Amino acid sequence: MKRPIPLLALLLLLAGCTTDSGSHSEPSGARWQPRPGVAWQWQLSGRLDTSVDVPVYDIDGFDRSKATVTALHRKGRKVICYLSTGAWEDWRPDAKKFPRSVIGRGNGWKGERWLDIRRTDVLRPLMAARLDMCRRKGFDAVEPDNMDGYRNRTGFRIGAADQLRYNRLIAGLAHDRGMSVGLKNDLDQIPQLVGDFDFAVNEQCAQYGECAATKPFIKAGKAVFHVEYELPTSRFCADSRRLKLSSMLKKYELGVWRRTC
Repeated sequence: MKRPIPLLALLLLLAGCTTDSGSHSEPSGARWQPRPGVAWQWQLSGRLDTSVDVPVYDIDGFDRSKATVTALHRKGRKVICYLSTGAWEDWRPDAKKFPRSVIGRGNGWKGERWLDIRRTDVLRPLMAARLDMCRRKGFDAVEPDNMDGYRNRTGFRIGAADQLRYNRLIAGLAHDRGMSVGLKNDLDQIPQLVGDFDFAVNEQCAQYGECAATKPFIKAGKAVFHVEYELPTSRFCADSRRLKLSSMLKKYELGVWRRTC
């Protein structure tokens, strides 16, 4: 028979235990913090392929079910909930809840229009409900899209301060629900926002010579999930490895296909 462990020793032993499921994980009970260089898959369209052998999946929050998230967790994946928080999408089930007064110009994608992010009185409860959905489905993190409206023709007089306020609002709503949150693009405001977000998601920084702007996230030990659409991997992978970005080549429809560095 094993000798009983004294209560104090047992408490110290339990305090030192962590769940080690790879470099992309945090101790059990802590908010997930993806580390620089962790591999990922980003699939927002088509039949979801759960067989890609990577630690992180980024999938559509509305289109994918709790069962799908659970299945990915059983494979040891962390799962990010994609949501558009800065633009209105006419096909979403909650589209009719957005008053016309907050819907602005199109953002270049069919069925999408910029939102007046200054109207937090209207948008906060709508976004909170979306983040509640992500939490109910078991997502580990959120990728809020269209977070740089102040740099675009939205139809509203949105300034940099408005954008900072709104982005921090979204980050806070995610954190209140125990989920990590990523800063999508918005390179110019990274110095002010790196402390509010747990990782970054960037599109085409190599094509436009902007990847160095993501360095504050890497220096903070936070992943930068990066995709290119138009450059071959030979044009960006060397720099991505040097910067410790989590880079891959995708097609614009963000289906299953991927080519990694």
